[in-house]
Amino acid sequence: GHEQLLEMMEERMVDVEQKLRLVKRLLQDKVNQLKEQLTKNTKADAMVKDLYVENAQLLKALEMTEQRQKTAERKNYLLEEKIANLNRIVKNLASPSFNS
Repeated sequence: GHEQLLEMMEERMVDVEQKLRLVKRLLQDKVNQLKEQLTKNTKADAMVKDLYVENAQLLKALEMTEQRQKTAERKNYLLEEKIANLNRIVKNLASPSFNS
């Protein structure tokens, strides 16, 4: 009975050791998987930061472009007014010469 009990305990120990090795392997796989995910997340985080900076630069460039467009529109309007005034002056100057 004593020998049989020892044999049963040894079998259980072998069984437990096998299960522990399996669990250890599974845990190591999970650790490797999480390390890969961390690497991917770190790269993605860096990309997001780069995009954030790039976006800020693009917004600033857009603001400057819109400002230049407004300035150009104002100058264009003033030039059109000057042209209209010059046309009136030319017309007024030309009118008396035709009349005489």
